[in-house]
Amino acid sequence: MIFQKTRDLMVKLGLPAGDLGNLPDSPKRFADGAHFRIEVPTINTAEAMEALLVRAEQIGITINRVDETYGAFRHTKEELKAYIDLAKQYKCELNISVGPRATYDTSATRLSSQGVRISYRLRGMEQVVRAVEDVFRIAEMGGLGVLCYDEGLLWVLNELRKMGELPKNMIFKLSAHVGHGNPASFQLLKNLGADSINPVRDLSLDMIAALRAAVDTPLDVHTDNPPASGGFIRVYEAPEIVRVGAPVHLKTGNSVVGGHGQLTTAKEGKLMAEQASIVVEMLERYYPEFKQSKGVASDMSIPGQ
Repeated sequence: MIFQKTRDLMVKLGLPAGDLGNLPDSPKRFADGAHFRIEVPTINTAEAMEALLVRAEQIGITINRVDETYGAFRHTKEELKAYIDLAKQYKCELNISVGPRATYDTSATRLSSQGVRISYRLRGMEQVVRAVEDVFRIAEMGGLGVLCYDEGLLWVLNELRKMGELPKNMIFKLSAHVGHGNPASFQLLKNLGADSINPVRDLSLDMIAALRAAVDTPLDVHTDNPPASGGFIRVYEAPEIVRVGAPVHLKTGNSVVGGHGQLTTAKEGKLMAEQASIVVEMLERYYPEFKQSKGVASDMSIPGQ
């Protein structure tokens, strides 16, 4: 095989020699033995979250995790409390996104064709300080999950968690907007303190298998997404994503809206639950032996638990 010396060096570093085209079964699981969990992103109002969870209960599916992506500092304390109360009531994880980000900053860099690569990252130390303040606000309200868009901020938050300045059971998820998609990056993000990592949305199965070989950290993999980030629907691939990538949060539902980070309605919350039910159906149809987490597991950080 070509590049053999380099491949051998990668293996010495704890990385796979290449993408895993043989698509091996993942032997790894969540703490409760589950292969997968269902995660619904772009739940950007408490109204949408309630509609999502009520509809999910009606149609008999479990939503394990909800992601708010509008930004903590754009919600009133009353709305954040409503989110957290719903997470307690329905026993699901809730990731609240850090508010300060490039899209809300005064710089026009992100609006340029090449500057858009800054993604949602923070510009300047004051933005880092404000982002930490936003996470303190989330913690004060009782939130235990943080959606992070900046690798430096991730390191800072992990250090503050180790110092006891943030709850020991607070979890940090790194967003797909940061743009990572290879095993070396995932090793780095794990070492920075990521508890859950979302790769870019369009990785093939052999690439996902290579990520899984590199880290034990749960992967968060989109099975569908809005037109603004490609609009592809991977529900028939979902069972194979779980087989090679477990433990996996299957991210589903926001294909019913036009883009990420927008405010969402109760009607859209219901539609997201129905989209998630299709993904669950595919798992039950093709790999009925695969287990989804139900209720509270020891590695979940649910408000009030």
